[in-house]
Amino acid sequence: TTLIKNCAYFFYFIFAQFSNDLGGCGPQNIKSTLLQTHQLVSLTGISFQRKNILGMVELTIIPLKNNLQFINLNAKQCRIYRVTVNENIEVPFQYFDPFVDITQNKDEEPTLTAFSVAHLNAAQITEPDNNNGELVISLPAELTASVNDGTSIKISVEYSLEQPSGGVHFVIPEGDGSLVERRAHMFTMCFENSSRLWFPCVDSYAEPCTWDLEFTVDENMTAVSCGDLIEVVAAPDLRRKTYYYNLSMPTCAPNIALAVGPFEIYVDPTMHVITHFCLPGLSELLPTAAKYTHEALEFYEDTLSNGYPYSCYKQVFVDETPTDYASYASMGIMSVNLLHPKQIIDQVYVSKKILAQVMAEQFFGCFISTQNWSDWWLTCGIALYMSGLFAKKCFGNNSYREWIHNELTSLVRYEEEIGPIVLDPTQQPAPTSSGLVSPGGTSNPGFSLSFNNVQNTNEISNFYFSTRSLHTISPRYFHYMTKKAHLVLRMLENRIGYSLLLQVLNKHLSLASNASQNPMSSGLWGHMLISTNIFNKTIFTVSGIDMSVFIDQWVRTGGHAKFTCTFVFNRKRNTLELEIKQDAISQRGIRKYVGPLLVSIQELDGPFKHTLQVEGNVARADITCHSKSRRNKKKKIPLCTGDEVDIDLNAMDNDSPVLWIRLDPEMTILRSCIIEQPEYQWNYQLRHEKDITAQMEAVVALDKFPTIATRNALCDIIENEQVYIHVRCKAAHCLTKIANAMVTNWTGPPAMLGTFKKMFGSFSCPHIIKQNNFSNLQHYYLQKTIPIAMAGLRNSHGICPPEILKFILDLIKYNDNSKNRYSDNYYRASLIEALGATITPVISLMQKACDITADSLSGDSKLILEEITQHLNLEKRLQTYKYPITITCLKAIRKLQKFGHLPNNPNIFRSYSSYGNFIGVRLCALEALVDFTCLDGRWDDLKYLIDIADSDPDPKVRNELVRMLCKNPPFTPKKPNNRLNNDYLSHHLWKLI
Repeated sequence: TTLIKNCAYFFYFIFAQFSNDLGGCGPQNIKSTLLQTHQLVSLTGISFQRKNILGMVELTIIPLKNNLQFINLNAKQCRIYRVTVNENIEVPFQYFDPFVDITQNKDEEPTLTAFSVAHLNAAQITEPDNNNGELVISLPAELTASVNDGTSIKISVEYSLEQPSGGVHFVIPEGDGSLVERRAHMFTMCFENSSRLWFPCVDSYAEPCTWDLEFTVDENMTAVSCGDLIEVVAAPDLRRKTYYYNLSMPTCAPNIALAVGPFEIYVDPTMHVITHFCLPGLSELLPTAAKYTHEALEFYEDTLSNGYPYSCYKQVFVDETPTDYASYASMGIMSVNLLHPKQIIDQVYVSKKILAQVMAEQFFGCFISTQNWSDWWLTCGIALYMSGLFAKKCFGNNSYREWIHNELTSLVRYEEEIGPIVLDPTQQPAPTSSGLVSPGGTSNPGFSLSFNNVQNTNEISNFYFSTRSLHTISPRYFHYMTKKAHLVLRMLENRIGYSLLLQVLNKHLSLASNASQNPMSSGLWGHMLISTNIFNKTIFTVSGIDMSVFIDQWVRTGGHAKFTCTFVFNRKRNTLELEIKQDAISQRGIRKYVGPLLVSIQELDGPFKHTLQVEGNVARADITCHSKSRRNKKKKIPLCTGDEVDIDLNAMDNDSPVLWIRLDPEMTILRSCIIEQPEYQWNYQLRHEKDITAQMEAVVALDKFPTIATRNALCDIIENEQVYIHVRCKAAHCLTKIANAMVTNWTGPPAMLGTFKKMFGSFSCPHIIKQNNFSNLQHYYLQKTIPIAMAGLRNSHGICPPEILKFILDLIKYNDNSKNRYSDNYYRASLIEALGATITPVISLMQKACDITADSLSGDSKLILEEITQHLNLEKRLQTYKYPITITCLKAIRKLQKFGHLPNNPNIFRSYSSYGNFIGVRLCALEALVDFTCLDGRWDDLKYLIDIADSDPDPKVRNELVRMLCKNPPFTPKKPNNRLNNDYLSHHLWKLI
């Protein structure tokens, strides 16, 4: 049937849409019919037992036209009881949510194309920026006649939520005792502008107003919300109490939130305006988070030359969050898994960056909002840019450049796989009379770039969703859209300068701060909204540079450039004949680039930079070298850092003075680069170039050159204490590939074995490892990485050398953390991961899975299985932070199954995937089940996964599971002939959509 044919496609679409809280936004520049000045939200009944909420909202609005007949509000999954105007006039209303049944035409064939069109239509007809909404309130004729332009009216809506499926999440752990003893709590966390999921409102980023918030909760519960806590009033029977909050700063509805629970409270001792809330028993972890938060706030205030916009800041750590964090006005709701004891090393980097990101979004995203959803790239890009600067201050320039390099690489990979990302698809780029345009306008005529033949469409893309609405795009697209927004902001910094960009941000904050102190009647609240055009005008005001062309080419146009560079040295002319090709412009996500391109050439006499003008598909240039051949070289060679080093030049061309070449070293363009240069130049670049992005590019390139020179270079990098740690770790994994490629002529002990013993072995007996001491973080990460890299080594028979397996088992056996100030749980997990990496497929396959018994296992397999089983059971009794050992044990067990050492049985993974286990363990077990289902699964196995994705209590588990199925589906459109591809699944997936 047609349904069965489309079933494979449904997988891809349902996974993208499942985690979206459906809503809509698509600005059409329609003039608003009303202006909201104030809103009251009063939740008088919050029932944890029934997961219900009873409440009332009151909106104060000013009609912007006479004879207003209808008022549209946003409200989803609400049961509306009563609507009144001016407190005593009850008025009729109609409630219709098109997302309840998007495909209204029952006779229409259920295809993704039809659904995508209907999905976009549903988003647009409920878009608040188009004066639309799910709740349509009719004003009676007598009231319409009395309402004039400028007269304020009050709209009151009484409603309830009954077991909401999104927007509000109740966490009620199983067990005995009261709700407080079980740490029951609830919180709101919505996908972008989806506050309509828990209270009626004008759910727009462009409608800021002041707020009064009232929440009645049980006596042992605490309600945390936006703004200042005015008072807490106990009920006469002392069984309930009401929290009253006031938010005098104009704020849009999507930035309002609530958390209720038996929270423990910690006031920041450094900044008393910051208060932290956590679940009972976790308060001792809050001081670490407090330190991260106030450090970030101080940095942003100093960098932006503006104070924190709100009078207080509250961050609440809760369980079962769909994402790690969400920012709201004067408040952040974050996952409890970001908290960690001070003995944990690995979590520091993750938590510090996320908490800094939440604080950055207080300035841009909460305080300064957007005029339209298409301007959202500005607030998210600026916030990520600022948090990146803070991370640079905390973790150093090397870490920052590595992050930028990884962000750019991942964005390029996504655009080439799926399609170009357009940050602002609502406005077409301005047409140009020629293929060459200038991002600097007339004030910078010498600087020009362009994409030729660009189209602001989803051409040559795999988009199965509309990019015309924030709520129809997939979460994955949304994620990479954020990355691109940040990279574009960084490109802007490179073009106008760091200080000028900060002045632009300061100007927006200053105008918004001044506007917030004035009443709405002043007409200044518009300064609290930012848009692409306003941002461009501010840049011109501050710097005198018109960035309109830049905006057109990088914001309103998708795609990236792709360069392939080759060169030949001309000895007679002492020139480098350089050729840069753009031969992939017809491929998905890639655009032709026209403009300046920086080429950095390291010569014997030092580094030299050349700016080439790229105009066609092929750009050629003859670059005169500043150095002569190496016979005339100086004793030492100067580098870009100013250092002079001795370099062994025996490997290089006697006539060429070129050591290595780089394109766009500062990553000022969205691009990917392929540089074709000989092995010795990659070796020189790895050994002597100080930029870590160049070193990482060299490591990636060298895995194609399995030679002794590459082996020696990688070994030297691993042992060099002056090299950035992540480069050393990457070199270790590259050395694994090189050693395996050279297995037939490899001499000496296995790769990295001697290095590890030299670095971590005891002085008197190097084969016995010293007691753990993780005070040196570089050594800590190497101590984790090298065993995993060594475990990937293979001998000529394709199996892990026995001495490597014995060495890893000894590392586990003699591990001693008794005198270490830090926890070794992640280190022990890395050793189990290394143990799993030694596993190879069985040499003789069993005919039946039931033939695999304990006696039939090989000696090595028995040792591995015994060690894994011991650690898996040990962590049940001696629990560690986030259970990393259990996670790696489960991965190793699945690998033993796939390679024929254990029967292919999903039962162990089902037990660990059940609700109640730690989420990291659950996701690991589910990933193993997805892999099992893809290869050997039956209908019951797939149905088990679909049921979890449909009804699991934890929203993050549901979302992550469907992403796993999307990444590794049991069948695909190209291979639909699978026993799991049946009519029932097709109907069930369509129902979920």
